[in-house]
Amino acid sequence: MENYRTGAHTRFDIKYHFVWVRKYRKAALAGPVEVRLRDLVREICRTYNIEILRGAASKDHVHVLLSCPPNLSPSKVMQAIKGKTFRKLLMEFRHLHKQYWGRHLWARGYFVATSGTVTDEVIMEYIRLQNGTQPDDGGDDFPGDAIVSEGLQSVAHDSPEPTAL
Repeated sequence: MENYRTGAHTRFDIKYHFVWVRKYRKAALAGPVEVRLRDLVREICRTYNIEILRGAASKDHVHVLLSCPPNLSPSKVMQAIKGKTFRKLLMEFRHLHKQYWGRHLWARGYFVATSGTVTDEVIMEYIRLQNGTQPDDGGDDFPGDAIVSEGLQSVAHDSPEPTAL
């Protein structure tokens, strides 16, 4: 509970593990380039209210664990970080122009995984145990048939037992 962050109308704990690589996996993230990259990532994260929980820059790739607000998708986070670091690093370190002549410092893709303290099984069990509770809007439960994930059995909506979604 102490790890939750607060926004104007939200409480959240959204963590992403990102990994992205250099174009052609060239080992050029060393010395002053690595130091400047770290500073730029910190600056970008401050701008977007992203908390850096852990980070590491290797010679050809970067790992970061970020706590992001709910209004930022992983693709927007990567767009901001990769785009701004690319532009500033190429402007400040002219020797990178020779290695990355196609105006691309980073490879196209990236890896992202969510991280959290609650597993899928805990969430499914919590939802399963919510029998007898009513939605706050006064409406019925979700309409239609629900599918039980273990047996992939269809369960009728008006059954007396709680149904898995």
